[in-house]
Amino acid sequence: MNELLANIAPLTMELNGVRLEPLAPQHADGLRAAASDGELWTLRVTSVPEPDDVDAYIARAIEMRPSRFAFAVIDIASGTVIGTTSYHDVTPAIARTEVGYTWYARSYQRSHVNTSCKIMMLTHAFETLGCALVGLRTDNYNHASQAAIERLGAKRDGVLRHHALRRDGTVRDTVMYSITRGEWPEIKAHLWYKLETGARR
Repeated sequence: MNELLANIAPLTMELNGVRLEPLAPQHADGLRAAASDGELWTLRVTSVPEPDDVDAYIARAIEMRPSRFAFAVIDIASGTVIGTTSYHDVTPAIARTEVGYTWYARSYQRSHVNTSCKIMMLTHAFETLGCALVGLRTDNYNHASQAAIERLGAKRDGVLRHHALRRDGTVRDTVMYSITRGEWPEIKAHLWYKLETGARR
């Protein structure tokens, strides 16, 4: 049993002008504005909440602890909430978690934000929490998300067919990826290179 993973303490992380802080009810207005930047809830392959559902979305995320720990993503310079991301499917018995429920306002997509968030979350998962593996997943039709995950250096494990409901009632296949502890040093170096050279996502 990984005790650190079983008892993830509330934490705030900052890097490259981006802050991750525990998602809380006071982030609701900011999250509504972020979702409205691009009307992201209209995308059938994501789980972005509609504006009227943001309060319930936050409440559900909090209720899912300790199997999920959600963060608000903040632009430090402006104090603006620009999205959210989570550790989820936390499994202390095998030192495994996933990183997901991730989305950003349209104007911050394909910027330094995703790389910064992934560096913070993966570094904390592997180097503080002692994870043996971090998983990532996405809809089989969310090709942009698949490309972004693959650019991180994660390995594609396979596809879980007929796996989960989409918001429109159709059933999606889920594409699964992972990064192991042994792969992390090389991927970490790659992500820092991307960040320092300004490579997108």
